[in-house]
Amino acid sequence: MSDEREQRNQVFGGTPPPGVDPRIQTTTAAAQAKGDFGLEIPVETVPLPSAGKVYPKTMEALHGRETVEIRSMTAREEDILTSRALLKKGTVITELIKSCLTDKTVNPVDLLTGDRNALMVAIRITGYGAEYDVELECNECQTKANRTFDLGALPIKRLEISPVEEGTNLFEFVLPRTKKVVRFRFLTGRDEEEILAAADRQKKLGLMQGESNVTTNLLYSIVSVDGISDRGKLANFVRMMPAMDAKALREYIRSNEPGMVMKQEVTCPACGHSEEVSMPIGVSFLWPSAQ
Repeated sequence: MSDEREQRNQVFGGTPPPGVDPRIQTTTAAAQAKGDFGLEIPVETVPLPSAGKVYPKTMEALHGRETVEIRSMTAREEDILTSRALLKKGTVITELIKSCLTDKTVNPVDLLTGDRNALMVAIRITGYGAEYDVELECNECQTKANRTFDLGALPIKRLEISPVEEGTNLFEFVLPRTKKVVRFRFLTGRDEEEILAAADRQKKLGLMQGESNVTTNLLYSIVSVDGISDRGKLANFVRMMPAMDAKALREYIRSNEPGMVMKQEVTCPACGHSEEVSMPIGVSFLWPSAQ
């Protein structure tokens, strides 16, 4: 098994009642389960694709840390997955990760999307195993059939570019056509939740969200252009940016964003055609029985 596969992610703990120190509650619950039933929940080390390079020194649990610890998924986390309130708010993943992390000082919304994805894969593995079945259509014979992905074999994509300053989620890129110097950041869990909430509001208002996905993601990523950081001016720049520059910036961000490589080679059981496909993430990823 590769180093990446050996460095798999882990699972959650529970959410304590209001006013109770989460660290005390977690320890007590685990100790009680062990004392009563001999049940010991495994704790494993999960590699962060960012290696902690983007987190400031004030985030002691993340700054410069290549790994974090999580506990294996339990029935308590299944309750989180089925919470209608959390599903409606779009915060299920955040609460799931929060429940899983052993260090309760870490706020999952501060994590890069790639680091969150690494935790998600690990959580799924510890909860339901590494096999993930998805129905796919073969591009060769158009036959629909279940294909099995091995989550444990997904490689980790490490952060290889350096931020403009140590401990910051801030990077630079020179646009090829306009030669403007763009400073950008990789999206976080907080950004994901804000974008989803905005999309939901637009959907309720009957507005077309799909057409603005490109500009929305760029606007959330761009911090400044040639030193200008005014959000209104940046929004106008993103809308007016030459397509060549927009495409180059998107590709640079995508090719350098740390995370999990969510692709794997699968073989069609009908015709034997093999191809590398992007792994679709559906409801059955974290809830296998919902198929």
